[in-house]
Amino acid sequence: MSRVTLVNEIGEWLIDQALRQSDIVELFDELCTRLSAVGLPISRARLMWPTLHPLFQAETVIWMKGRGTEFEQFKHQDEVSDEWKASPIAHVIENKLEVFRRNLDGPNKILDFPILEELAAEGHTDYMLIATGFDGSRVRDARMTSGILVMWSSDRIGGFSDDDVMALRKIQRRFAVACKNIVQHRIATNITQTYLGIQAGQEVLEGAIKLGDGRETDAVVWYTDMRCSTALADTMDPSQFLELLNDYFEVTAGPAITFGGEVLDFIGDAVLAIFPYDEEQGVNQAIRCATMAMDMALEQVEIVNERRRQQGKVAFDFGIGINIGRLTFGNIGVPSRLAFSVIGPTINEAERIETLTKTVESRVLVSRDVTLAEPERWTSMGMHRLEGVASECELFAPLPETQVAVDTMKANKKAAVTAH
Repeated sequence: MSRVTLVNEIGEWLIDQALRQSDIVELFDELCTRLSAVGLPISRARLMWPTLHPLFQAETVIWMKGRGTEFEQFKHQDEVSDEWKASPIAHVIENKLEVFRRNLDGPNKILDFPILEELAAEGHTDYMLIATGFDGSRVRDARMTSGILVMWSSDRIGGFSDDDVMALRKIQRRFAVACKNIVQHRIATNITQTYLGIQAGQEVLEGAIKLGDGRETDAVVWYTDMRCSTALADTMDPSQFLELLNDYFEVTAGPAITFGGEVLDFIGDAVLAIFPYDEEQGVNQAIRCATMAMDMALEQVEIVNERRRQQGKVAFDFGIGINIGRLTFGNIGVPSRLAFSVIGPTINEAERIETLTKTVESRVLVSRDVTLAEPERWTSMGMHRLEGVASECELFAPLPETQVAVDTMKANKKAAVTAH
């Protein structure tokens, strides 16, 4: 069977993969393996694409002959690094090139970028970069916000032949079709999970997008609110207040996410998160995850506030209310503008419990059911009436060894008010 026929078969296989939403790392590994099997002298290959993600700007997969693949993500940077400026990738994007090629061996070798010197030292003889934008066959945007770049290296004497180059360029267009579907699905997942949370985002992607779509679930509810936020917002520079808010969210929402919670909403300077449970994921495990998040938040606030004080910045404080029960999880709003959230008495009670942390002098208060998983960790703060709730309920606070001292909390609040 001719190489042309074999390459065409790989192209048809790529179209099938595009319809199946394959894993992009596995897809690239299999593609490189198949190309090597039909005689293309590939020793190293790298796939790179830009993405939309709150933490990462781009993602890449590196394939090495006989060693498999490695996946890596690049974080957002305020400034372009010198390493990036001195790369063939930056050169291709900035000059809107479709193909970039260099001989790495012999009398015609050109090693005009550091990575080419490294590849030559490793024994590679040829390097070719092909860029394909998702809006056409060429990179039209100098920033390349949508598309793929594939870097092919060979270690054969003489490098790639003209037939090899033609085959790789032909395959790239079909590979780009498969990558476009996969990358756009990854981006859609990133966006929905970033703005809705993992579980809510997945439900929306699976079709829960109409007004009223939703279901009931059991969950531990975590609600936290920042102290003196109105006074701080009125007296601080907006950029400084935004920085303070982000520090506060990192201390409160961050631990909830770390221990498996779903942050469903940032309500001004309040955080609403849930720890769902079912028969498989038992209630005790959900409670322990919520209390571990509580421990981390109480530890982190002291660390972050100390850093802020050393920098001459205002410290912050907050309260946490934790409740447990059944809630409705789904779409609310109007048909053309929806929010995926939770509603029900359990949510309202968690908010009311948190409000009482201002007067009960405990940074954390929880309902009785929350204490059942580890009753030795809690001490009763007596019976209290929640606003809008007919009967009184007993509330509990962490024991001293797991609770930040009350005088520290008061000092932080006093310092914040005095500073303004």
